[in-house]
This record gives sequence, C-alpha cells and structure tokens, in this order.
Amino acid sequence: MFDGIAPGYDRLNHLMSLGVDRSWRRRALREIVTPGQPQRILDIACGTGDFSLAIARRMHADSRITGLDLSEGMLAVMREKVAREGLQDRISCEQGDSEAMRFADGSVDCAAIAFGIRNFEHREAALREVLRVLRPGGRLVILELSVPENRLLRWVYNLYFMHFVPWIGARVSGDKAAYKYLPASVQAFPGRREWTAIMTRCGYANVRHRAFTFGLCRMYVGEKKS
Repeated sequence: MFDGIAPGYDRLNHLMSLGVDRSWRRRALREIVTPGQPQRILDIACGTGDFSLAIARRMHADSRITGLDLSEGMLAVMREKVAREGLQDRISCEQGDSEAMRFADGSVDCAAIAFGIRNFEHREAALREVLRVLRPGGRLVILELSVPENRLLRWVYNLYFMHFVPWIGARVSGDKAAYKYLPASVQAFPGRREWTAIMTRCGYANVRHRAFTFGLCRMYVGEKKS
C-alpha cells in the first residue's frame, strides 16, 4: 500500500493537514536534536524522509541519521530528496523491520517515529527493540495522529477524516482504500493514557506526553535508563 501511494505522499500529507504537520515536526525537533554535540539518530518508519531532512537541517555537522522503512517505494522517494539537498554524507536510507534491526545494542543516541507507530504490527516488540539499540540515557520521540478528546472537535474530526480524507486521497492518489485506512488506523491507536502505560511497561523511563493542535497530534517521549 505504501509503495503505491509514495509518489504523492508528501503533497497529500501537507494538503490534508493544511500544512500544520510541519509545525508538529518542528516542535519535536527540540526533543531530538542536541545542536552542540554529534549524535547518531535513527528515524524509524521514515517514509519519504521529510522528518530526516528536517532533523539534518538542525543537527550538529558531525551527526548522522539513518532512515529505516519497510517500503522500498517510500525510500526511493527519500533517496531522491536527500540527493537533491546534497545530504548523502549525513543521511543514509535502508529497508528494514523495526522489530529486528541490525544496529548494535546501545548504538543510537536518539530514535524518532513520526506518524508511523500506529502501522506497526507488533508495537510492543518494536518499542523493546528500539530500547535495545538506544544508549543509556538515549531518547525515543514519537509523533502520532490522534482523535481529539473534546466532543465537538471529535465530531468535526470524524466528519473530515472519515469522509473527506478518503475522497481527497482517491482524487489525488487514485487509491481510496489507502486513505480509508489512514483514519481507521488513527481511531484504533491507543489513547494517551494507555500508550504512555505501554511505553512504561516496555521499559522506558520518564515517559511524557504533549498534545498539539487541540489533540490532533500527540508527542510521546521516553528515555532509556542510565
């Protein structure tokens, strides 16, 4: 599915969120990037690389990012974007499974998952695998779409995401099923209390949460114990 929608993925994301998704990523950068020191950063479910590129623009010159994704179609788009910006020496892309990564224990300073965790088949297994590759004191930062808790906002959200998003997605990408899956996957993702409890259960310390844009997006941060 993601291979099929890769060519128009960025344009549709920005269109459907009215461009607000860029501000969500910018706010998450404060939890990911330590400008004054080199970092090894892992962008999991990196898709077409928007987040990796945003990180690269802020990070220390000696930092390096690896983008990991299951979809080769998404990675092909990402490689083109990285090459256009001349960042091949700072960003690498590879196909792989977040539940069985090739990286050594404790080899990553920070991991990020932007709008991808809800698509994982075994989320807790992936969380534990990310924890394995993080160094002690390292951090996982997750951005994910969310259903607003306010009843009125939830009604508007459901109207837009359950009806208009599939229509827009079908018109632009030609794949209505993919854009029916999007709102359904957001609806099925655990709420903030349940998700923070899951991260804690998987071994993360200092787990915290922030809501953006009335709860349309949520950021979760957890650390590996030192």
